[in-house]
Amino acid sequence: MNILVSRCLLGFPCRYDGKSTYYGELIEFIERYKNKHNFIGICPEVDGGLPIPRATCEIVNGKVLTINGEDKTKEFIDGANTVVDKATEYFVQVAILKSNSPSCGTGKIYDGNFSNKIINGSGIASKMLSDFGVYVITEEELDKIDYLLSVEE
Repeated sequence: MNILVSRCLLGFPCRYDGKSTYYGELIEFIERYKNKHNFIGICPEVDGGLPIPRATCEIVNGKVLTINGEDKTKEFIDGANTVVDKATEYFVQVAILKSNSPSCGTGKIYDGNFSNKIINGSGIASKMLSDFGVYVITEEELDKIDYLLSVEE
């Protein structure tokens, strides 16, 4: 099975602040399944043309805005489309994406006030992947696919 994974979770410094969010539990998870499954790193924001580092963004009234009010919706949509294209090309069924992100957040995102408050919602790429039929989880929900991957072995 081919599985998309947010590149920042794999240790690549592609976050808005130029850092990664290396997630040890995810790396252990991948190590456990790497001989049977293909993990494909993605970053919708970089794929959409945004630089590293870049201004922090949040979804505000359906648009993706920087903390300075610049509209980056097009870049986020372009990046999400690239990720969906990759999901199509590789017949992806599952994605493990970075929690709370305006691109990758699944079920929870920042509230759009740049106040670090979390609300219910999904990021642009997460929603597009989900609408496409990909099962999307965050790095905090690995238990949701652990059984699925072990059965596939």
